[in-house]
Amino acid sequence: MMKRSEEIETEEVFLDSLVQKEENDFFEKKFEVPLSWNTTRFFLIFVFVLIFALFVRDIQLQIWERDKYLTLAESNRFIVQRTKAQRGVIYGSDLTQLVFNKPSFDLVLQKNALPKDQEEREKILKEVSGILRVDLDRIKKEIEEEEGPKIFISRNLDYESLIVLESRISELPGFKIENNTVRDYVDGKVFSSVLGYKRKTGEGVGLEGYYDQILKEKPGKLLVERDARGSVVSKKVVLPPEPGKSLLLYLDPQLQEKLYHTLEEARVKANGKTASAIVLDAKTGGVLALVSLPSFDNNLFSQGMSVQQWKSIQNNPLHPLVNHAISNGYQTGSVIKPLLAYAALQEKIISPEKKIDPSKGTGKLIIPNPWHPEKPFVFKDWKIHGLTDMRKAIAESVNIYFYTIGGGYGKQKGLGARRIKKYLQLFGWGRKTGIDLTGESAGFLPDPDWKEKEMGIPWTLGETYHYSIGQQYLKVTPLQVAVSFLPIANGGKLLRPRVARGILDENKNLIEEFKPEVIREGFIDRDNLKVVREGMRQAVTHGSCTPWLNSLPFKTACKTGTAQIGKDPYYDGWVVVFAPYEDPQIVLVISIRDIKRAHSVILPVARSVLEWYFGNAKFKNQKSK
Repeated sequence: MMKRSEEIETEEVFLDSLVQKEENDFFEKKFEVPLSWNTTRFFLIFVFVLIFALFVRDIQLQIWERDKYLTLAESNRFIVQRTKAQRGVIYGSDLTQLVFNKPSFDLVLQKNALPKDQEEREKILKEVSGILRVDLDRIKKEIEEEEGPKIFISRNLDYESLIVLESRISELPGFKIENNTVRDYVDGKVFSSVLGYKRKTGEGVGLEGYYDQILKEKPGKLLVERDARGSVVSKKVVLPPEPGKSLLLYLDPQLQEKLYHTLEEARVKANGKTASAIVLDAKTGGVLALVSLPSFDNNLFSQGMSVQQWKSIQNNPLHPLVNHAISNGYQTGSVIKPLLAYAALQEKIISPEKKIDPSKGTGKLIIPNPWHPEKPFVFKDWKIHGLTDMRKAIAESVNIYFYTIGGGYGKQKGLGARRIKKYLQLFGWGRKTGIDLTGESAGFLPDPDWKEKEMGIPWTLGETYHYSIGQQYLKVTPLQVAVSFLPIANGGKLLRPRVARGILDENKNLIEEFKPEVIREGFIDRDNLKVVREGMRQAVTHGSCTPWLNSLPFKTACKTGTAQIGKDPYYDGWVVVFAPYEDPQIVLVISIRDIKRAHSVILPVARSVLEWYFGNAKFKNQKSK
């Protein structure tokens, strides 16, 4: 008989049957339901396509594109690096080095290497701006505006910034320091009118620009081999770097310094505006010295300058970047007169001994005015000279005489504007001289046809008179004036002026010499030339150049000029000198603009330079050889 606790209730039997049924259903579903055929077929097709794609890709890489990827692998293995060379330098005539290559360090940014995170990027740029002490917005603007991947953030780093950057460059992703060179010029302001400058951007002016292809270096190529880990295995020079050639100049550095400082002192003292001076070798046309004032420090352009420094140069109303010795053009005043005298002799309109004074002792030429007869035109001389022949006219700079032989008066015929232009062109005016510097101007010579075309009114006799004394429309550079007196000094050769004498290799050996180049010769009659020279000599002994030059221990020939540029007494003052008179070695031209008492300012400069040059022991030694 069973106990009560072991009795089975009806509900328990029912529940047990339900549990057992659920368990049987679960195991039947888990182990007995097969995969569908569609699922299996899809799976097999997917596996086949995948294997086939991998097979095709393998064939593509191994066979079809083998050469391409082999080349890429080789390019990753071998890298060609550029090796730097030095730009050629420049030497004065005594082999004094005037230009050096100075080490320079630049901060460069690779834009794509900057962090993508804006906050991290801002942090790095802010740190860089603090080190460089430049505005952060300026750096951002440069990055935004630069299209290429590489940006020069700062060129020619100062020492303090360089030290800080070198210690922290690893913390500034995208930035690196590049080692370069910049041009270092001796006495920047003294020599900038000749040497010019070469900027890192490639811009060059002066000798640096004109001879860029000779001075320019050629970088080499270095083949670097790396292993799979990127470590350098070997290095091989494929193309050796080639330094640029150097220049040897005619320029005498000591004479350049003397001329610069003497002229600058006179310009400042006289409160003049711009000034220029040139010394040419009378035999070769070589430029022994060339000064333009006010000057500028060319090191600022090669090594960098501040915004304030650039504004000071750019806003200077006297335009220091313009080479006033070779650019623009100015009225010459009376330095035109020896050339006009030669033209009159060559055209046989007057003999050198004939004495004239069409003013009849008044110092005035009176020309009828067809429009207002009651108001005739009056052309005055600067003083009354009386009867004058050609030598006296040159020596004393007699305006009345040159008005007459230039435009004619009474029975005395004149050259006329067209013939004046013709002879001035023969002496090189109105055309570029071909000097080996950038920025030369051609100047300008007027004629009646030009005026008719440009102004629509005819040329007048009064304009010929002004033309005859170097006034009004014409524009001539100081260099053109200097070149035009070379044939008067050397006996008939118009020479191309040249600053560079030849090319030197890296050991200072002369490998190419530039021979003197004759522009024109055989156009001067020796007898007529002699008259002009004698007139210029008399200007020293008892004319416009006395007493400043007559007391020198050697003979000189001279012609002064004053071109009136506004109301009296402001002038552009000129002087041209060749010396020694018997066997001229140099031609010197000086011009100072917008000054009072031109002769008393310019002639002392000429005297000081000539006395120094011919008294220099170096010159005496050269002459004795």
